[in-house]
Amino acid sequence: MSALRNATAFAAALLASTAIAQAETLTIATVNNSDMIIMQKLSPQWEEATGNKLDWIVLEENVLRQRVTVDIAAGGGQFDIITIGAYEAPIWGANGWLTPLDDLGEDYDYDDIYETVRAGLSADGSLYAVPFYAESSFTFYRQDLVDAAGIELPEEQMTYDQFRDIVAQLHDPDNGVFGTCQRGKAGWGENMAFVGPLVNAFGGRWFDMDWQPQLESDAWKNAINYYVDLMNNYGPPGASANGHNENRALFADGKCATWVDATSAAGFIFNPNESTVADKTNFTQAPKQVTDKGTGWFWAWALAIPESSKKVEAAKDFLKWSTSKEYVKLVGESEGWVAAPPGTRMSTYENEMYVSAAPFAETVETSILAANPADATLEPVPYTGVQFVAIPEFQGIGNFVGQQISAALAGQQSVDEALSNSQAFAVREMTKAGYIK
Repeated sequence: MSALRNATAFAAALLASTAIAQAETLTIATVNNSDMIIMQKLSPQWEEATGNKLDWIVLEENVLRQRVTVDIAAGGGQFDIITIGAYEAPIWGANGWLTPLDDLGEDYDYDDIYETVRAGLSADGSLYAVPFYAESSFTFYRQDLVDAAGIELPEEQMTYDQFRDIVAQLHDPDNGVFGTCQRGKAGWGENMAFVGPLVNAFGGRWFDMDWQPQLESDAWKNAINYYVDLMNNYGPPGASANGHNENRALFADGKCATWVDATSAAGFIFNPNESTVADKTNFTQAPKQVTDKGTGWFWAWALAIPESSKKVEAAKDFLKWSTSKEYVKLVGESEGWVAAPPGTRMSTYENEMYVSAAPFAETVETSILAANPADATLEPVPYTGVQFVAIPEFQGIGNFVGQQISAALAGQQSVDEALSNSQAFAVREMTKAGYIK
């Protein structure tokens, strides 16, 4: 019996040591927004269940994009899991830089993910990133301030001219409330996420059908002059340094009367544990102007596995856990249903607990499904994308244009100078890439 007990103990120790040897430490790069911070908070549950560990590298959006892009293009292998979006996933997947994710198992329920979201993260029929949340954009506004000012919002989608009139009436800096807070921080995914749909609304486009840049068109000039004037007259000081996170904090602290931004932020703004204006906020569509095409953006933050990772199976297991229906339920039960990841799964919007906790649920779902990257401009274009152009060159062009417009907002140059510089840069890059001669 003693020998048997010793053999049993040895076998148990061997199994334990094998499990430890097989445990992986995964390096994950992600963005510092509220939903990803919740994921980091809850991830020890996955670690405990699997024995694996996560080494989190949490970065500001622009920095994340730069580091991940450099690493994956060079095949550096620094990360096992990366947070990317609907711009990168199809391009990088087609380049062979990402691991296909079509094999997470039948219980993952791919069909529960909205088809438009799956399509935005796929290339050549394969899914290359799984969505953590999806979003469009709409207008947050302070219902209490609107009521106090006696303002009646239009029943239909308002124009940007009407929006400016409302902003002007709500602007009250002496009492610490600015009329509006819009993104000013430079970056193709920062200020240009707002500016792109704004330009669409004013009838503009990035390129004509011959891929000639259109950045000095009347539509671009009208849109950017509107933006700079709006923010200089009714925005907070130093707006050129404010991105999504900064404006979200300002609005949640009661310092902004209006904010046109991601529908995904509603879970934060309407959460009384995070926001001082949770019971004072309402929402409506993002404004239009000469057209309503492309006025609400489409985006999905998603998790992907670089082809260079040596820990693919463990990484897939985490992706399956963190983007599953069960994870949505976990967030709802632990953080409050208003904070559940939005926009990706149909089952979320069939859940009465989520719908009752999130007054914005139906509007968010409608906005995401209405966004059409294939028809987002008044005039015809050779590209797809609402707030971005789905070509590899756009990242560099969008960043440069974002820098120029941010400089114009800060008063460092005129709008005409910003757009002239942008046009010259875009022509040079598109010529170099062979789109134009």
